[in-house]
Amino acid sequence: MESLLQLLRPLFAPAFTLWGSPASWLELIALVLSLAMVALNMRVNPLGWPLAIVSSLLYFLVFWDSRLYGEASLQIFFAIVALWGWWQWLRGTMDDGGRLRVRSLPRHAAFACLAALALAWPALALFLRHYTDSDVPWFDAFPTAGSLVGQWLLGRKYIENWAAWLGVNLVSVGLFAFKGLWLTVLLYALFVLLSVIGWRAWRRLAVQPS
Repeated sequence: MESLLQLLRPLFAPAFTLWGSPASWLELIALVLSLAMVALNMRVNPLGWPLAIVSSLLYFLVFWDSRLYGEASLQIFFAIVALWGWWQWLRGTMDDGGRLRVRSLPRHAAFACLAALALAWPALALFLRHYTDSDVPWFDAFPTAGSLVGQWLLGRKYIENWAAWLGVNLVSVGLFAFKGLWLTVLLYALFVLLSVIGWRAWRRLAVQPS
């Protein structure tokens, strides 16, 4: 990993300084791709998934360099799951065999998602605390665990994925502010707004005739 970071070190050069902290070219490129990805997701456009793969790999490098190992590892998961999500949006079907469409999450599945979050958060936090030098294991673990749930909901076109991302993005704003990643703070602040807009847009799509 260190050799890869050294190879790509020119991309870590500051593009500009924001509130006293340098924003790298790598972080800037990842930000632009991430915004494009969310815009496509809001329109239920499957081209958002390949952008998710590239932006996730770039953010893996940004977060690893900042010792946010939970967030960094999550980006690798995102890149892998994006392949699954891309396939789901192109060829996925629902339980009745129909083409995958935007819909609400059943109540029993919502409880299962909350239970998964309740288990994953402390498990990830304890792992980060004992096996890495992370200085914010619990703070880092919550958006990591929440994103696992949100990514599955997004891949299966459940409206509630936007609620999951709203919670993840709110916590992430504080996390990245603590780390001085101000450009990423702005990105996740925009994500908070886009989560609300996406939620409303998908609710309208869900009531339209298929």
